[in-house]
Amino acid sequence: MIEWEVYAVKYADRNERTRADSFIFDDKQDAPHAMDYFMWLLRHGDEVILVDTGYDTDEAQARGRPIRLDPRTALAPFGITPDDITKIIVTHLHYDHAGGLHLFPNATLHIQAAEMAHATGPCMCHDTLRMPFTADHICEAVKRLYSGKVTFYDGEAQVAEGITVHYIGGHSRGLQCVCVNTKVGRIVLASDAAHFYENVFARKPFPIVVDLENMMAGFDTLRRLASKPELIVPGHDPLVRSYFVADLADHIHRLDVGPIKDIPT
Repeated sequence: MIEWEVYAVKYADRNERTRADSFIFDDKQDAPHAMDYFMWLLRHGDEVILVDTGYDTDEAQARGRPIRLDPRTALAPFGITPDDITKIIVTHLHYDHAGGLHLFPNATLHIQAAEMAHATGPCMCHDTLRMPFTADHICEAVKRLYSGKVTFYDGEAQVAEGITVHYIGGHSRGLQCVCVNTKVGRIVLASDAAHFYENVFARKPFPIVVDLENMMAGFDTLRRLASKPELIVPGHDPLVRSYFVADLADHIHRLDVGPIKDIPT
């Protein structure tokens, strides 16, 4: 089976947060708790697959959440242009994961059918459920659908040799994680199925949740899918940058060589 290179690409961070923003139940809710924002790039030879897109400067300004790097700039050290990206796995349609879809016009989107239904259905009548989504991003996904550039999944599916997606739900109705075969084993890109290592390893649910039962069951799914627990990569944890080596640039960390120090699991 193909062994892929896997990179975490940081494009933003948000440090004015507390543990109450990250965990429903926690004994130190007022303690600071920073968050990083990542995309992920999968590479094998000349083939590249982008997992999520980040969001751009317009979205950053609208939400008052600045980015450090435009997604296109963040990917530049790989020597690729936005037009080179022809396949994007969209873990879910929240603004920080699908806010850059329009930046990659040639890409086919790979997404769970449940996520598109969620983002365009009656759930969006509720302000709280609609908050993590942005209408323009959803419209871009619909436009891509009408141009024949969306592949839908219902559960588990193979996107390419050595790459599978798996329905999780919980945080968003159609959230999916991504499993990637590498030389160190099967890496699980949890995306927001586990924002932080603590979510999955201490079983502390994240506060933005559509289905809490699915979120809790998702922690078990992540453990089942990964070759070993330390190959579960959370979607927003700054610790990822300390556990994996920087490669190509300071904001890019290579995951397929394995962690450079022990990860408490």
